[in-house]
Amino acid sequence: MKCPFCGYLDSKVIDSRPTDDSTSIRRRRECIKCGKRFTTYEKVEQVPILVIKKDLSREAYDRDKILKGMIKACEKRPVPIKKLEDLADEIERDIYNSYEKEITSAQIGEMVMEKLKNVDEVAYVRFASVYRQFKDINTFMDELKKLLNDTEERK
Repeated sequence: MKCPFCGYLDSKVIDSRPTDDSTSIRRRRECIKCGKRFTTYEKVEQVPILVIKKDLSREAYDRDKILKGMIKACEKRPVPIKKLEDLADEIERDIYNSYEKEITSAQIGEMVMEKLKNVDEVAYVRFASVYRQFKDINTFMDELKKLLNDTEERK
């Protein structure tokens, strides 16, 4: 690591520890030449993920959009925000673990619905009604029937 004081290219690590949020490692270093100390941070390189929208345009993946959609679906429901944040983290982990650089908004929507279905069925139906853009009451009823069948199968 290049010394920020004298520019020498070699330093030794004196101390390493994770940051408070455990997303990176803080290293205290000492320059071999001038002896001055400095701090560096090491973190995992994130591969940018692009989301392919319905109109085939692309935008950068944004975890907050997923979380906001789930919060909206869970309005006035007994679902703690911590649970929704954990679900958003799980979905994000699944997306990054797929090693794909692009994912469709449809795939993300299905992931969200699958998670919500297991947490709160009303929130699931709310999310599905917006996500799937139910055209009429019959398509809404079809989704409710699928949900009821899934619930019966789990029992």
